[in-house]
Amino acid sequence: MNNLFNIINTSIPSLKIIQRNPLGDQRGYLERLFCSKELGAILPKKPIVQINHTYTKNRGAVRGMHFQYPPYTETKLVSCIRGEVFDVAIDLRNGSPTFLQYHAEILTDSNHKTFVIPDGFAHGFQTLTDDCELLYFHTSPYHKPSEGGLNALDPRIGIPWPLPITDRSERDLSHPMLTLGFKGIE
Repeated sequence: MNNLFNIINTSIPSLKIIQRNPLGDQRGYLERLFCSKELGAILPKKPIVQINHTYTKNRGAVRGMHFQYPPYTETKLVSCIRGEVFDVAIDLRNGSPTFLQYHAEILTDSNHKTFVIPDGFAHGFQTLTDDCELLYFHTSPYHKPSEGGLNALDPRIGIPWPLPITDRSERDLSHPMLTLGFKGIE
């Protein structure tokens, strides 16, 4: 069988891109989104326990920057299955050499990329087209008391959102800016 995945490093060593390689013919294609055997080397020793699907209606909307505190930190595998998004991960790991640095990727339904976001990172995205859909594979279940968030417009991070922001949820608008005392998450 052909290699269905290629692993690509990013500017932050623990963040990875999985380049999915669809098998196709005149009918279309088959694409594997996940395989624990083939991807085990880049995933923590935690199984995928939850799969979420998001739909965002309008171009320019921002969702995020979300994370969970221990013991519910999670690795996320994020894929765009419709539309195009500017997807961002911020390193919040206490003591990390890339603490508070971010990496962004364009994910589309046609570039077949999955963004692997490890434990200890905040995640969010901006829709670059209308009608965007994402699939998220999580290694921890959502736990409301452990949720956290950063303000997507925090000047200390300085994310250059590619479009004017058209919409954010009340929850995301309420996320705080970082303070100088913020030490990250363990």
